[in-house]
Amino acid sequence: MAKKERKNQPAEVKETKQQEEKERGEAVDCEELEKKLKECEEEVLRLHADFENTKKRLEKDKIRAIEYALEKFAQDLLPVLDSLDMALATLNKKNMKAEEAIEQLKKGIELTIEQFIKVLNKYGIEVIEIEEGGEFNPHLHEAILQVEDAEKKAGEIVQVIQKGYVYKGRVLRPAKVSVAK
Repeated sequence: MAKKERKNQPAEVKETKQQEEKERGEAVDCEELEKKLKECEEEVLRLHADFENTKKRLEKDKIRAIEYALEKFAQDLLPVLDSLDMALATLNKKNMKAEEAIEQLKKGIELTIEQFIKVLNKYGIEVIEIEEGGEFNPHLHEAILQVEDAEKKAGEIVQVIQKGYVYKGRVLRPAKVSVAK
């Protein structure tokens, strides 16, 4: 039996050596895996930080865009304001006759209204077109008065009191009208 035990001993030593090598290999593998895990964690943290920075920058850009959204609109209205200033300057001329001043004022106001409408149209704001005698539309019109009118049918528009406006198809302000009873 002693011989058999000796033969088994080297096999046991072999197994022990193989087990130790395997454990060392696993330890190396664990160290490599832990190293890779740390690298991945660091990369995730960097990506998260980049994402947060981008998110903050986009939020600032959005706020800035909202703050200055009307800048172009305001710039386009400045010539209209200039026209009004010129109209006042024309009226302040001392040697102008009253009739001439009224005519100049009327022309100036008409041109200024045209400028306003052009600027509004440029930004998608349009006047609600209404014909007297047209049919009342509660989506576009607001009836302020009901009047007796023998020439009009009930529900027809008799008079436009105040113009209405739409912005890209959405009513900004309905047109105020008087309607036949």
